Amino acid sequence: MKKLTELFGELVFDERVMKARLSEQVYKSLKKTIDEGEQLDITVAGAVADAMKEWAVEKGATHYTHWFQPLTGITAEKHDSFISPCKEGGVIMEFSGKELIKGEPDASSFPSGGLRATFEARGYTAWDPTSYAFIKDKTLCIPTAFCSYGGEALDKKTPLLRSMDALNRQALRILRLFGKDDVRYVKACVGPEQEYFLISKEVYEKRKDLVCTGRTLFGARPPKGQEMSDHYFGMIKPKVAEFMEDLNVELWRLGIFAKTEHNEVAPSQHELAPIYTTANIATDHNQLTMEIMQKVAARHGLVCILHEKPFAGVNGSGKHNNWSIQTDTGVNLLKPGDTPHENAQFLLFLCAVIKAVDDYQDLLRLSVATAGNDHRLGANEAPPAIVSMFLGDELTEVLEAIENDAPYNGAGRKEMKLGVPTLPKFLRDTTDRNRTSPFAFTGNKFEFRMLGSSNSIACANIMLNSAVADTLRIFADRLEAAPDMKEELRLLLKETVRDHKRIIFNGNGYDGEWVNEAKKRGLLNLRTTPDCMPKLLDEKNVRMLTGLGVFSRIELKSRCDIMLENYVKCVCIESNTMTDMANKEILPAITSYSLQLAGSSITKKQLGMPYVYEFETANRLSALAGKILEKTKELASVTDEVKRVADVREQSLAVRDKMLPVMADLRAFADEAESITSESAWPYPTYDKLLFSV
Repeated sequence: MKKLTELFGELVFDERVMKARLSEQVYKSLKKTIDEGEQLDITVAGAVADAMKEWAVEKGATHYTHWFQPLTGITAEKHDSFISPCKEGGVIMEFSGKELIKGEPDASSFPSGGLRATFEARGYTAWDPTSYAFIKDKTLCIPTAFCSYGGEALDKKTPLLRSMDALNRQALRILRLFGKDDVRYVKACVGPEQEYFLISKEVYEKRKDLVCTGRTLFGARPPKGQEMSDHYFGMIKPKVAEFMEDLNVELWRLGIFAKTEHNEVAPSQHELAPIYTTANIATDHNQLTMEIMQKVAARHGLVCILHEKPFAGVNGSGKHNNWSIQTDTGVNLLKPGDTPHENAQFLLFLCAVIKAVDDYQDLLRLSVATAGNDHRLGANEAPPAIVSMFLGDELTEVLEAIENDAPYNGAGRKEMKLGVPTLPKFLRDTTDRNRTSPFAFTGNKFEFRMLGSSNSIACANIMLNSAVADTLRIFADRLEAAPDMKEELRLLLKETVRDHKRIIFNGNGYDGEWVNEAKKRGLLNLRTTPDCMPKLLDEKNVRMLTGLGVFSRIELKSRCDIMLENYVKCVCIESNTMTDMANKEILPAITSYSLQLAGSSITKKQLGMPYVYEFETANRLSALAGKILEKTKELASVTDEVKRVADVREQSLAVRDKMLPVMADLRAFADEAESITSESAWPYPTYDKLLFSV
């Protein structure tokens, strides 16, 4: 096997390859586009296309594709071969600058929220030179943006790039006020931690609910779950270790910075964390990571489950979005400095984030809203649906001092004394880690913990970048116009802390009292997707997002409709699957086992033997079968009723208020029946088989 340093990025058309294969002039021009956002020189595209094709063919590629991220939540690709016919009857390998820059997929077959009618099929993909091309399955994949014939964004990359540009523009204005004229650009950086489950492919294929919906719609709790906390950071099982080793190699070859791996809290649950990179590349890498996880798992006889809550009663899976802002000179703008001047700059950016999160808590909440994540948020392993910020005691004390015009008398970082002379001494971090906080400061970054494991990280970072950019714009306008910048900065920080401190909460987000406290503070509690998604079209949000050029009004309307449609479709598929499972397998299994018990009780009675167990269990199962049948009919009826509702918002409310309660009742009756039915008679692998099969 190759050394890791040779292996890493070998399938990526990265800067090393560009330097080696492009002329100095072409390389410098392309770098200016990548680093500083300058307009792409069209003459450069042809030279890049030639070099890219030659490199890809040498690596065994036969096709190319414009790889994009439509509003389905996954990636899309249409493959074209490099071959062109020769007059003599053979073929030559060709790839032009025009083919690199633009593609033309069918825009009407992807979700568009009414932007495109079925007969209006034309759409375009446009090369994103800020994200490296790569080879996957002998195909050169060119990261692209995706838009309609009318120019509306039909993907997640385009608004992400727009939000990054907005953040860059406003952050540079602030830095100029602090004399940082050497900074050319500022980029949002992200490191998304990815949680997932691994289960045996054999048991997975026997569960119709997992196959069709990604989660178990039925399933009684096993005798053992995660109570002992013995899986978290525990020894990695050999089969899982083999999967992780194979996965790492695949990711490293694609230049993905896979760094940390460990067992998570729930049985069969694991986590992968990468090194930070710029937000758009991190988004591309995370989409690739999820795809490759599933491919590698299949090679090992496993299935990688990315649903947010695949198993009831144990932790679901999230995707912690670690977010920071960094200059091209290597300065993290969310890292406290060593001088008063640097700390003033840090506090200004910190206060900008505080104000942004408070003002746009609804946008952050809806950026993670899905049918799957609704099951996870507020449970015992995920933050509540109420957006708040954790800063830790030290920073909170600093902000209190600013608000009160008082000196800060903090003792600084403390040395950890562990009471054992042989153990090393080290400095304690300035903040603890609050696992219950949706948005926690962790020293030099914020960890946005509300994302679900199957979510694209694009949506959350679009809203976060935009909200902070808008706040920095307001701050820059005020400071640029001030006659005394230092005094205006002092007042600005004081007012921001005073007006937005309600969003800061350093306590236990799982405490029931927090809900009441948050309500008193005026914080939003948007518990479900139908509650929060319409907030996207609130005028303050539309004004901010359109003002920064991140979305147009029509794009916002389409996205609201698409997300609500997706919510309705997901739950309707779950409802249909439950009905199918109950009618075709669960009820027949209960009937068959009940008859078996009845026959046994008759035989025992004839032999003069006690038959209490058989008699009582058969009667109990018979009663449960009646309730299951009743709820199955009710669910089918409610689902048909929901499908007839024309307005998607009304549909989503009907799903929340009518369908989901019936589904919960049906599951409860079926799970009770499972708990008293012989395992050999039950039609599906039970939770202990699912969670402890690897």
